[in-house]
Amino acid sequence: MSEIKDQKFVYDFTEGNKDLKDLLGGKGANLAEMTNLGLPVPPGFTITTEACKVYLDSGEEPAALRDEVSAHLDALEQRMGKKLGQSEDPLLVSVRSGAKFSMPGMMDTVLNIGLSDTSVEGLARQAGDERFAWDSYRRLIQMFGKTVLGVEGELFEDALDAAKEAKKVTVDTDLDAADLKKLVKQFKKIVKSETGRDFPQDPREQMDLAIKAVFDSWNGDRAKLYRRQERIPHDLGTAVNVCSMVFGNLGPDSGTGVAFTRDPASGHQGVYGDYLQNAQGEDVVAGIRNTVPLADLESIDKKSYDQLMQIMETLETHYKDLCDIEFTIERGRLWMLQTRVGKRTAGAAFRIATQLVDQGLIDEAEALQRVTGAQLAQLMFPRFDETARVEKLGRGIAASPGAAVGKAVFDSYTAVKWSRSGEKVILIRRETNPDDLDGMIAAEGILTSRGGKTSHAAVVARGMGKTCVCGAEELEVDTKRRRMTVNGTVVEEGDVVSIDGSTGKVYLGEVPVVPSPVVEYFEGRMHAGADDADELVQAVHRIMAYADRVRRLRVRANADNAEDALRARRFGAQGIGLCRTEHMFLGERREMVEKLILADTDDEREDALKALLPLQKKDFVELFEAMDGLPVTVRLLDPPLHEFLPDITELSVRVALAEARKDANENDLRLLQAVHRLHEQNPMLGLRGVRLGLVIPGLFTMQVRAIAEAAAERRNAKGDPRAEIMIPLVGTVQELEIVREEAEQVIAEVEAATGVDLRLALGTMIELPRAALTAGQIAEAAEFFSFGTNDLTQTVWGFSRDDVEASFFTAYLEKGIFGVSPFETIDKDGVGSLVRNAVAAGRATRPDLKLGVCGEHGGDPESVHFFHEVGLDYVSCSPFRIPVARLEAGRAAAQSSGSDSR
Repeated sequence: MSEIKDQKFVYDFTEGNKDLKDLLGGKGANLAEMTNLGLPVPPGFTITTEACKVYLDSGEEPAALRDEVSAHLDALEQRMGKKLGQSEDPLLVSVRSGAKFSMPGMMDTVLNIGLSDTSVEGLARQAGDERFAWDSYRRLIQMFGKTVLGVEGELFEDALDAAKEAKKVTVDTDLDAADLKKLVKQFKKIVKSETGRDFPQDPREQMDLAIKAVFDSWNGDRAKLYRRQERIPHDLGTAVNVCSMVFGNLGPDSGTGVAFTRDPASGHQGVYGDYLQNAQGEDVVAGIRNTVPLADLESIDKKSYDQLMQIMETLETHYKDLCDIEFTIERGRLWMLQTRVGKRTAGAAFRIATQLVDQGLIDEAEALQRVTGAQLAQLMFPRFDETARVEKLGRGIAASPGAAVGKAVFDSYTAVKWSRSGEKVILIRRETNPDDLDGMIAAEGILTSRGGKTSHAAVVARGMGKTCVCGAEELEVDTKRRRMTVNGTVVEEGDVVSIDGSTGKVYLGEVPVVPSPVVEYFEGRMHAGADDADELVQAVHRIMAYADRVRRLRVRANADNAEDALRARRFGAQGIGLCRTEHMFLGERREMVEKLILADTDDEREDALKALLPLQKKDFVELFEAMDGLPVTVRLLDPPLHEFLPDITELSVRVALAEARKDANENDLRLLQAVHRLHEQNPMLGLRGVRLGLVIPGLFTMQVRAIAEAAAERRNAKGDPRAEIMIPLVGTVQELEIVREEAEQVIAEVEAATGVDLRLALGTMIELPRAALTAGQIAEAAEFFSFGTNDLTQTVWGFSRDDVEASFFTAYLEKGIFGVSPFETIDKDGVGSLVRNAVAAGRATRPDLKLGVCGEHGGDPESVHFFHEVGLDYVSCSPFRIPVARLEAGRAAAQSSGSDSR
């Protein structure tokens, strides 16, 4: 209690800096930084995230908070020479949220606090503009009513639309003071009828209620959903920024805008952003009126434009990154309301990182930290085929790149519902707002008829890596009738549309796609050094080259055939970490394995093995040739047994029908008896892996012989095969010792017969908790471990992936039990703890033990960092994810190196 009692909960903008984001939130820290730089920031103060955490934990504000806020408010009033909400010349403030990580539109903001029935008259006199004062008042009631008092926002919107319709105008700026006075009365009636109380006239009460509303908004549904989507921790809390108001709605010499120091969609340098005359900041973000390009500000107000350009250069040089800026011009005077390191598309991230290196602002190590594996994966998605025949509907602003195809839907509920049914959808709105977040997450892409590159739709889509086209004005979107009309063409809900976030083009129907230039580069069909090389490919090449130079983790591929192996090699694989031999027994060979499993006599079993041996050998010869000179880890057969047996229900029906026809087949009857004998209630935990090899004599030795003979054949052909044999599903060292002894005998026989020294490594897959817990013992008989994190996750958690993902995972994610699926990113506390202990125990027994991972986590960016940290030698993943793993392995090395140097 004494710690809380002595804690400082409020900081003036002059007291903070950009490094205090944990305490002041991103917005507050950056407002303080701009103040320190001498930029024109309206005075104000920030209530810390710690105050929010106390409030959320206890349900009450810290006892000292009110007095601290009063002291800072007094100082602000003295500085401004006016008091909050005074009738003659009122000080007005905004109350805005600001968490450590940017959460655009997810939490609450209230502008114009301090206005009341009396102070609105004083504001009108001081501004010399009655319309402006009443417009500001109606905005306060509307925002306060929705945000603080919980009134349904559409009630205010409907009243505003009715006022415009009565006046026969289309935009709110055409309403005069008399219209707005009537609207204020109507808004106050809405508040009274919906809440049972009058709109508060005491300015301090307005401010205190708004502060609490911002605190509460941290746990609002949309904020929680956004945090889960972006993997932002739930315990950070939000700061609250109380800032003296400056007004962009004072007439044509005023306005508000959003600017980027570089294009957030492409990364190109230039003048990017939106400006809206005679408006407040929320108008730009909400997209309710279409803006003009920022460059037009030069002809509207050159003095403010020149000052803004200078400030933008100052901020980018200071932050050494793309900056996203909000500003207001009040009667020709420029004010800076916010800056932050701006969200950007994946392509822009790579371009900007290399541009900043060339400008000498950052080094290559920092450039590597500015991009992510998730962004690289986005760049590898296909794009639309420009040569295809298409039916163009229209064109908007290219807000977030990508090629998205789906069925048109006109509300978030439908987007989520159809998406859960397996449909791909495009969410189409006039403009989006924070309530559309769940629909935006569910959709393949977002299309709006209003707003620009800084609208809510654009900013959120870029942050999520979603394709987005905004401000397609020719589209008439009718959400009530669930359709849009474009130049006479009607698109009904359910019709397929395609949107290109790189060009802004919108098409009817499905447009075919082609590989991205980044994939063409990884495939070797596009060279980064060529004169006509794509600028994005050059940026990717430079960063990948640096990542490869600094990474410690090697990257292998999960591949089962020569075709996949060759592609993996082109993508930069340094070997195969998992060849699943069960995949080699599908199709026509399945019947041969069936005969092996069902064999009653040694002769039958021997015949089945003899038939399989040359086929297996041929598979391995092709694989070793494709990966010549690189390690290939071959996992011996590890299927659940049922995968090689007929379906028990189908077979029972077949036998019953045959018996009814008195046409019983002796082979089917024998097969049914065997299937009944071997049937398992839970095949994933049954007769598979090393157990299958021990129960069916000769199975594993046949595979080992095929591997050894294939390696010898490649060696005699002057190749360099580097095979590693992996025994699956080991739970005890005794299992491994038995199989190892048999394998070594077979290898020795092949070496004697061929005269080739094979040097085949023998190891095991750690995929059971017991194996991880007894890793020290198992390492006595293993030259390498490969962690099978898919099965390790299933056995640690006690659930089957296929069964549970469709049943309760969604509920677990929504309730916050999972921040992310443990099958997507490794569960560090559970599965990760076993991996960490097994690494330590295994290396304690055998210091030269080679360690890798071959579960799907091997290609997950966050998991790769964990595997680097615990000291694995390599990760293995699907061929397509190899570039992502290479990049993240480099980032992990650069991060740990940076930490060490600090």
